[in-house]
Amino acid sequence: MKKLLIAGANGFIARHLTDYFTNQGWEVAGLARRRTGLHEKCHFIEWDGVNRGEWVKEIDNCDVLINLVGRSINCRHTRENKQQILDSRVNSTKLLAHALAECSNPPQAWINGSASGIYDEAVEEAHGEDGQHGRGFISSVVKSWEEAFFFSDIPPTIRRIAIRISMVIADEPGNPYQILRALAKFGLGGAAGNGRQMVSWIHIEDVCRAVQFIIGQPQIEGAVNLATPAALSNSEMMKQFRKSVSMPIGIPAPAFGVRAGAYLMGTAPELILDSCWVEPQLLTESGFVFKHKTICD
Repeated sequence: MKKLLIAGANGFIARHLTDYFTNQGWEVAGLARRRTGLHEKCHFIEWDGVNRGEWVKEIDNCDVLINLVGRSINCRHTRENKQQILDSRVNSTKLLAHALAECSNPPQAWINGSASGIYDEAVEEAHGEDGQHGRGFISSVVKSWEEAFFFSDIPPTIRRIAIRISMVIADEPGNPYQILRALAKFGLGGAAGNGRQMVSWIHIEDVCRAVQFIIGQPQIEGAVNLATPAALSNSEMMKQFRKSVSMPIGIPAPAFGVRAGAYLMGTAPELILDSCWVEPQLLTESGFVFKHKTICD
């Protein structure tokens, strides 16, 4: 039986990966600070993301390591929060790299979390994996995260893949899918700002399928965009959500209204107003076929 070790195992994506891979016959173990939020089929291994411990032994016995540790960016970007967002990603990646460097039987592959926010804003055309990087806070965090990953000194036999994840869609509480659907249902599903900003997204099932595909394709390494080819403008996205709930109208939200609402909700307005347009160039060229091709299916 193959074994998957997930760092940050009680997160949203990690729980779905646990469910998916255990159903495929894998054993899944999870590094986490607490059991809360852990999938019932995940073997809990305590760690703090900062110090070495007994958890190091688990790396020697796994086939694939996935690191999804990182404080959520869905918060007000205060100085303190920014530092936590950066440190949680970079420090955990460096800690895992140190453990891998001392493995006697290292995993075949190390998949590290990353984000489509690394790219510069795009409106005219999508970014492939070689697209231009941005200069804002999120971009700088992702660049530091990937530097800690790709430039770490680990056994050369370990294949490294950084999954640059776009907005992940799932029909469950707290997910953008349910939030946007609720706005549309109550007539508030109009465009945000000018509505021209692009939105790249991927369904959670396709995230799991893509990770499995990457594991099975030894030629895939480096950065990989996790986003469907079906990116759409904010205006078109909200139109689809209105259609899904049979709401003919949608009151638009001007940029200043988005900023005020984001402040009250404790999040960052750039997550809504900035354009993010990436294409899964490496995945599609390698033969991966997305199952979910429309955001409201």
